Amino acid sequence: MKLINQIAVGNTAEVYLLDNKIVKLFHKNIPKETSEYEATKQRIALSCGLHVPTVLDVTIIDGRQAIIMEYIKGSTLGELLEKDNSLLVDYISISVDIQQNIHAVIADSMETMSVKLQRQIESTDYLTDNQKLRLIQKMKSISYEPKLCHGDYHLFNLVSTASNVTILDWVDASSGDIRADVYRTYLLYSQFSMELADTYVSCYCEKSGLSIDEIFQWAPIIAGARLSEKVSSENNERLIAIVNQYCP
Repeated sequence: MKLINQIAVGNTAEVYLLDNKIVKLFHKNIPKETSEYEATKQRIALSCGLHVPTVLDVTIIDGRQAIIMEYIKGSTLGELLEKDNSLLVDYISISVDIQQNIHAVIADSMETMSVKLQRQIESTDYLTDNQKLRLIQKMKSISYEPKLCHGDYHLFNLVSTASNVTILDWVDASSGDIRADVYRTYLLYSQFSMELADTYVSCYCEKSGLSIDEIFQWAPIIAGARLSEKVSSENNERLIAIVNQYCP
């Protein structure tokens, strides 16, 4: 299989278009079974009635893990926003409606969010042992009803087509507190634009009835966990400052 038409490169994989299908080719250093792990989550999301690309195959290409899936032709809401920023409120409103549909789903078969976050917090080198302990204790003290959470929800993971909006990239999905999922999205947006972040969280609160305080109780936990991801575009000092602000 010869992959030529690369359409995206991420922290964990390269994405190619081949014969009207998407091939997600994982980097060589990615842990074994990552492809099957992600494909399973995507299949679960699809089974819950959400608009998600169909997984066609999980395979090995040139010694690397790969997922072959349905190609959804369209533009992401992020791309559309870049073309016309005046539609910010409209695209955010659409995205929040879709995210609330995700958050309405009970997904007992998904990985538990608290287990995932604790693993991430414990693995980072940017926090002291005492900070890690306090973050984990704080997380365990929060009560919530576990619901489906995307884990990497933003406008560039939403593809608009003539008939619907399809949700991409389910590798970080889990069963957990929707307020943590909302803060995660806020954190991602605030890295690039506070206008975008504030518009988003205000819209979610207005539509859901949640308060900013409810959502931001997750701030140090989500920021601490993100430190383990080693994303090149992220400012680790920013994340450490958030942890220190809420959990000195």
